[in-house]
Amino acid sequence: MARPRRIVLVRHGESEGNTDDTVYERQPDHALRMTRAGHAQAAAAGVRLREIFGEEHISAYVSPYRRTLQTFRDLGLDPARVRMREEPRLREQDWGNWQDRADVQLQKARRDAYGHFFYRFAQGESGADVYDRVGAFLESLYRSFEHPDHPPNVLLVTHGLTMRLFCMRWFHWTVAEFEALSNPGNGEFRMLLLGDDGRYRLDRPFERWTTPEPYDLDG
Repeated sequence: MARPRRIVLVRHGESEGNTDDTVYERQPDHALRMTRAGHAQAAAAGVRLREIFGEEHISAYVSPYRRTLQTFRDLGLDPARVRMREEPRLREQDWGNWQDRADVQLQKARRDAYGHFFYRFAQGESGADVYDRVGAFLESLYRSFEHPDHPPNVLLVTHGLTMRLFCMRWFHWTVAEFEALSNPGNGEFRMLLLGDDGRYRLDRPFERWTTPEPYDLDG
């Protein structure tokens, strides 16, 4: 099994929806473009990633949303060294068709109170649903490692929540641990690095906005 030395997760650059949440009322989430700042963030991430990857080959999986495809393009990786595939299982959490701004704000407040993992948007997904499809993607990814010529690098260009859920699934974090973490910023990335002991470790942790609070099982 040719396990990669690095698995790199990149969050897309800033999108129209990150700066104006009314855009969801008139444009599909998957069709939102990056802003000028978002293009700059992706280009800056590309400079760093090209230094990290060097001359090595890369197996890339990209969410089919416009902003993630734009981010991948702006990374500026050498196409001769990258095998890129669109991967729908790495898409953003589905909110459900066009969105009413007032309703979205209400549902976000309810999600904060209920919990990001279990709360289900009225016409969309819960975090648990995203976790399940990320798990299905991981099974496919593991099978790809069986090829002896698998590249030493895997690149995932995806979304903030999906990044956290990927790591939750990979490292077997609890729901309480997941809930305590914040999304990375736009254009930021995290790396899973293979150690000499055969285990992967994050190059740096996700920021915490609170301390994990598991259930009191005696209460």
